[in-house]
Amino acid sequence: MVRLVDDQLFGDSGKIQDENLIEGALRSKTFATVVDLLGYGEIEGILDEGGDGTDTFRKNVFLDKTPLLNAVGIENFQDVTVEQRTGLSNQPKVQMVNATEINLDGQFPKEITKSAPVTETITNTSIDKIRVTIQIPQLQKFKDDGGISKQQVQITITITESNGNVRTPVTVDDPESIIEGKVSNNFLKDYEIQFPLDSSGNVDLNFPLSVTVTRVTDDSSDENKIRNKTFLAGITQIISETNQYNNFAYVATRFNAETFRSYPRRMFRVKGTKIRIPAPYTADGVTLTPQADTNNGRIIYPDGYIFQGVLTTTKVWSSDPAFVLFDLLTTDKGFGGPDGIIEEQNLDLFSFFEASKYSSALIDDPITQTTEPRFSTNIILNQRRDAYSLITDLCSVMRAEAFYTNGSLSIVQDRPTNTVTNTSDPQYLFNNSNISEQGFTYSTVGQKTKFTEVEVSYFNNDTQDLDFEYVSADQIDALSGYTTKFGNIRKTLKTFACTSRGQANRFGRWFLYTNLKETQICSFTATLEAGVYIRPSTIIGIADSLKAGIRRGGRINSVNDSQGDGNIDQIIVDDANNTDLADSNNAKLSVVLSNIKEIDANTKQNTMIETRDISSISGRTITVTSPFTSTAELKPQANSVWAIENTDVEFQTYRVISVEEENHCEYKITAIIHDTNKYAQVEATNVPANPRNITTLIDEKPSPSLLEAEERIIVLNDRAVSAIFVTWQPVQGVKEYYLEFEGPDDNPQTLRVTRPDFTLKESELGQYTFKVKSINALGVMSSTTSSVSLETFGKTALPADVQNLQIEPISDQLVRLRFDQSTDVDVVHGGTVVIRGSNVGDETATFSNSTEVEKEVSGNVTEVIVPNIGDLGVYSLKFKDDGGRLSAGETSVIFTSPETLTKLSVFTDREDNDSPPFQGVKNDCFFSTGRSALVLGSLDLLDTVSDFDNILNFDILGNVDTTGGFYLFAKSLDLGNVHPLKLRRHFVTEGFYAQNTIDTRRGNINTWTDFDNADSSAVDVDAKLLVATTDLDPDTTISAQYLMSAGLTQITKSSHGLKIGDLVFITFTSGFAQNKNIDHDFVVQSLDPSDPTNKFNVITPSSVGNVVAQSGNCTISNKFTPFNTFVNGTFKARGFKFKCELETKDPAQSIAMKQMGYAAEMDIRAETSLELISTVQNQTKSVQFTNSFFTTKFDADGEIETANNFKPSIGITIENAQSGDFFTLSNITGSGFDIDIKNGSTNVARNFKYTAVGFGRGS
Repeated sequence: MVRLVDDQLFGDSGKIQDENLIEGALRSKTFATVVDLLGYGEIEGILDEGGDGTDTFRKNVFLDKTPLLNAVGIENFQDVTVEQRTGLSNQPKVQMVNATEINLDGQFPKEITKSAPVTETITNTSIDKIRVTIQIPQLQKFKDDGGISKQQVQITITITESNGNVRTPVTVDDPESIIEGKVSNNFLKDYEIQFPLDSSGNVDLNFPLSVTVTRVTDDSSDENKIRNKTFLAGITQIISETNQYNNFAYVATRFNAETFRSYPRRMFRVKGTKIRIPAPYTADGVTLTPQADTNNGRIIYPDGYIFQGVLTTTKVWSSDPAFVLFDLLTTDKGFGGPDGIIEEQNLDLFSFFEASKYSSALIDDPITQTTEPRFSTNIILNQRRDAYSLITDLCSVMRAEAFYTNGSLSIVQDRPTNTVTNTSDPQYLFNNSNISEQGFTYSTVGQKTKFTEVEVSYFNNDTQDLDFEYVSADQIDALSGYTTKFGNIRKTLKTFACTSRGQANRFGRWFLYTNLKETQICSFTATLEAGVYIRPSTIIGIADSLKAGIRRGGRINSVNDSQGDGNIDQIIVDDANNTDLADSNNAKLSVVLSNIKEIDANTKQNTMIETRDISSISGRTITVTSPFTSTAELKPQANSVWAIENTDVEFQTYRVISVEEENHCEYKITAIIHDTNKYAQVEATNVPANPRNITTLIDEKPSPSLLEAEERIIVLNDRAVSAIFVTWQPVQGVKEYYLEFEGPDDNPQTLRVTRPDFTLKESELGQYTFKVKSINALGVMSSTTSSVSLETFGKTALPADVQNLQIEPISDQLVRLRFDQSTDVDVVHGGTVVIRGSNVGDETATFSNSTEVEKEVSGNVTEVIVPNIGDLGVYSLKFKDDGGRLSAGETSVIFTSPETLTKLSVFTDREDNDSPPFQGVKNDCFFSTGRSALVLGSLDLLDTVSDFDNILNFDILGNVDTTGGFYLFAKSLDLGNVHPLKLRRHFVTEGFYAQNTIDTRRGNINTWTDFDNADSSAVDVDAKLLVATTDLDPDTTISAQYLMSAGLTQITKSSHGLKIGDLVFITFTSGFAQNKNIDHDFVVQSLDPSDPTNKFNVITPSSVGNVVAQSGNCTISNKFTPFNTFVNGTFKARGFKFKCELETKDPAQSIAMKQMGYAAEMDIRAETSLELISTVQNQTKSVQFTNSFFTTKFDADGEIETANNFKPSIGITIENAQSGDFFTLSNITGSGFDIDIKNGSTNVARNFKYTAVGFGRGS
């Protein structure tokens, strides 16, 4: 809680105070009080080295890391008051904490003069202190030389009780009564007066009270020379905090706001929670009492002390980790108490005592050259924690683990079994005879890294901050050579509750020893006899005959006392023939006793093994030099376990880490290899006193190694983009990396990254250089730089070829192409699949001599349905990336159409077979005799050529026309009636380079897809076949008039019935346009706004020049639909016109149409009458088909050769036929037939049905 005196507490952070204050200037004093909670429950309190109750404790109170009292007893801050409460169940309140403040009513400020003191009356009996605020507007003296000197004013404050008693809290002898200095703008000073309290804590004054402020200093006689007026600014009535906060330890700190610009950071060096410790032990009239060391908090156990399982009722401060943990588990500060989750009777108190005695032992600390407890717990627990993690952390302080067994929580330590020699002797023995037949299983601890040095963090009480202790494997005798083997591999460890550099050092040594030496795990299944004794942390010996290569252990057959005195000195073993019974080289025999043998009653250390030197061996009898324990409850028995070891073959020592019960009679035991000298190595005193070098904070780090850069294509926002992936080997102890890179634009960029990798997305084509430096935790940059350069190609690489192309017919008009999805990201995202076809029908078909059969499809597809290009055709596919680059190779499949129903070949047109070829209308294309093909030409005209000597190719003078050209077929097709007609395109083409030298090529070189001018790479060309249809007679012409101007020609025809986009053939029969060779198909561009019903507009051919309003007569054909592209398809119409469009994307490439045409077919159709048809006596019956059949045969020019050539076949079924009935058919046409049903020579009346089979379906 914080109580602010007024809004001047820390000044206005938005204002800058005058840094040029004149000497002696006064500032207003205001105060703040902060209460800091230290913890729950009773504590010892702030550390007081003086121990005499004086203010020496202020050395351990820190504001912004500065102690209140320095080492020689001088205050570092003025006006700071500290009061603490230690968490007693009934503790007095802290009076400096104000709970309520009430301003006294009155007209303030009131001037105070020497002759007229100011008195105010206090009637509120609830208050226990007041604050009197004095105001001095100006305090200064003006000297004759123009200077300003300081002045002083002295005041006193008296309190008069109602019974006449007078108290003077501020007297003339009080230094605080004098206000001295220079004031030019309103100085305020507070006097906080605490009322006296009686023994009950009540205010010991008689109300009402009169508070008088008296001016002692003479009043100024000349305001022009001395200004020192004094005012009572107000009186604040204060009710102090009444809550005692019992059971909570806290500190109240009151400080002058002038000293700090913001709330100072408070720190207190505290002796914390008081806990119960082992109770005194009395034997033979002597009482031995454990005590807590007041200096370091360890528990001092007297020699001969035996723990009886009882703790003291009085609590003391102790840092002993075992009983700190016990206190947390059993009190309401942690997990115990009335509502707790752990009950004290469920704790193995003796295991806590054993851990305490080992932890509290004093050991030599080579770091500080002093002695200190082996383990101490110094921690503030101020966050909510789950029980398991907190117990684990507290156990880690003393290298312990907690585990449940038999309903009790115990702790076991990684400590020696013999604390006197600091070594670990096995406590139980296993060989192949007392484990399951599966034997011993060995494995290696899976550690990715062998650390050879560590930095251990701990809290340094001297610096009040986190500190680090460096430990290297080279400092430990048993680990020498590991650094050479593995290198300097460092790990940072964080200790829990550690404030000792020596303890941090031992923790680092223990970690390195464990990490480097304890790396083998042994697992096996033992019998019940061993399982009931073995616990985690038990040290065991293993005599594995398979691993040793010889058998030196088994079961005892019997025991014997050779001297007849009851002392067992001979062991008869189970087998001598298959056993190596060694009796030399310091041979020893170990046996498992019948029961647990206590080694140390005080620490409860015990074993089940006894070992004796071997005296002799005879057969199966082993005689030892001294007898085994021979008491009935301990002596070795028949069927117990024995083993021999000598300097040739010794037991392998392991420390048990887990025991799991299986099948109620077996126990699975897992143990880790153990070095009995480990603890001596960890606590060795030959540790060099290394200088305080906190390497992770101040050492310069090397720049990263293995810096690599790689270009990849990635997907970004569903787009394929080029990216550069930069990676490097991380540097131990580096906080971040400084990365500088420069690309093709020569614009260096820098950034800092925390990961050992960086990705530059949307990189450009060109050279990149990347430089990386390491930055340590202090922000120091490495002096060396790692760099790597990379030449990027962007997305210029060609896509991979189409793979696994397969074709599957769907119908006679459609096929399905299947293929693998592209492996290129820039094809799948933004690219396409290009599908071309050719009617060559063999291996000579290529992508370049094929044309598009389907619009390009998305690059992420794996199948597409396309038109069937003919009875024998080739499909060629390539992938195209999002930059327009095609696969280097093409993937083709040859397709033969499956057999289908009978069709009628109505007409097949091949414009290339005409003589001469290609007789239709040509626009920007021509017939090349050299290529024997229709070729797309250029826009350049011969008239524009200035130097004929520079003409390399007279066919194509310049750039090929990239706007395209077209060819109108010479022949159209008239079916005579509207029929469904199947059309199939026939193309054989080839792309070629019209200008075959690089000097003659034009256009942007960046758009070239080939530099060799190989015609096989001329793939930027294409051709399309288009058809326009009409349901009317295509040969019918209608008279009209034209008005021709440049741009548009207006056609006038009454009720023309056309719409925009319709196609009409216009023949100009008179006037300007006659004989201009411009009679051809025109597209209706618009309906004339002046008369849309009777007038429409078409584009005026550019060849007529700049014509103006020329008129004449013309004829127009019946309207056709606009031209539509097709590969194959069914079109229902009467008349058909065909056009081929040629195109190129590269002005250097042209297309040659070697074969061009189409095939027109009709499907076979059957028509059956649904109703009975009746004939009339003596009459011929004429029948009309519901839909007419197509019967015309065309000649090679598309003209009618035979009008009624393909007559339908007709079948007749007479429903009521009589004997002698027969029928004859006549006048069979596409629209119907005549039938005569006769009996003899006479036409008779009969009912019949017919079925007609033919081609076409006329409307």
